Amino acid sequence: MSSTVEHDVGLLAKRAAAAAAPLARCSAQLRDDALTAMAQALRENAAAIVEANEGDMDAARHAGTDEALLDRLMLDTARVDAMAAALDDLRVLSDPLGRVLEARTLYNGMDLTRISVPLGVVGIIYEARPNVTADAAGICIKSGNACILRGGSLAARSNEVIADVLAQAACAAGLPDGCICAITTTDRSATDALMQLHGLVDVIIPRGGAGLIRHCVEHSRVPVIETGTGNCHVYLHASADASMAHDIVMNAKCRRYGVCNAAEGLVVDNTFDPEALGRIIGDLVAHGVTVHGDERICVIARQAGVTAGVDGAQVVQATDADWGTEYLGPEISAKMIDGGVDEAIDHINRYGTGHSEAIVASDEEVIEAFLAGVDAAAVYANASTAFTDGGQFGMGAEIGISTQKLHARGPFALDALTSYKYVLRGNGQVRA
Repeated sequence: MSSTVEHDVGLLAKRAAAAAAPLARCSAQLRDDALTAMAQALRENAAAIVEANEGDMDAARHAGTDEALLDRLMLDTARVDAMAAALDDLRVLSDPLGRVLEARTLYNGMDLTRISVPLGVVGIIYEARPNVTADAAGICIKSGNACILRGGSLAARSNEVIADVLAQAACAAGLPDGCICAITTTDRSATDALMQLHGLVDVIIPRGGAGLIRHCVEHSRVPVIETGTGNCHVYLHASADASMAHDIVMNAKCRRYGVCNAAEGLVVDNTFDPEALGRIIGDLVAHGVTVHGDERICVIARQAGVTAGVDGAQVVQATDADWGTEYLGPEISAKMIDGGVDEAIDHINRYGTGHSEAIVASDEEVIEAFLAGVDAAAVYANASTAFTDGGQFGMGAEIGISTQKLHARGPFALDALTSYKYVLRGNGQVRA
């Protein structure tokens, strides 16, 4: 690790740490005013942000970056406005700080309350999604946390401009200098340097692929809260309405390929309507999705006359590796089962990542068994997995979806960036 990089990251963390305490004491009104200023600054600087993003896009194309990742990287004025709108949405949410989580009187007459407080300094490490820069900064400001943003090199130009715009706006609104910091070097050792700053940084939150998350968990001296990968499934039970099953599968898979809540696996009862299944497979392929199917899925596809779709999409024989693959692209696995809901639950719990899972069925007993048996942050009955999102859950912008079971699970939004402390009020009590 370069001593210069380590030194620079350390100085940045000290700035954030110095800002954390005064930021935690800022009023909800002041933090909300800062969010308003940050949103306005994004809109006013949209042209500069898009120009910087064009430089990132050109470099990414030259490097041969795939289309799904390019879609996540790309910003235009509409997407910049959507980033600003997300900050506006955060502003009108309830203040997550100072909430009384518990209140009681102890045996000795002291009054105990447990109240929500910020985590402190939050380091957020993410890949090629520059909108995360705005989302993460906004969530941290709303929840009274100073943040250190470490975006991926693919979006370096975009992230630097966005972070600078947001930091200037926040400080101009009255928040302490250093409340929004960004690591702008493309030197990869800066990420490891950030993860070693135990005592300055309170928590690391990685948002990205499995490799990034694993690296942070294995190498960080700072506590890590994981935002998980999404090998999500849709299970079609024999009792499912065929039209509903079709619409849910198409939305869950095809709405956007490169997002963690996209369906990557299809699990189908052997007694599900084969004609309806043939139509679903055919429409997936027609939309450019390659279906990795087991032997029976492939037979049904042939019987339905499914041929190659756009971009060479087709039905191919699945391997065991497909069941655990998060494609993040126009591909999906498809497995037919004989054991009903119990086998579906076993398959999903074995190969899923604990993110989002869905069942399409009309049998209420089967639905309840699925909802109770599947181990995931979000479990759906008769709805698309695409809804696993902080905005859709009414939580505002999010940093990611946590698949952990400690501290936070599901959309990692405002409440997840708070801890709590006990406040005790007495009238002279001493302990024997």
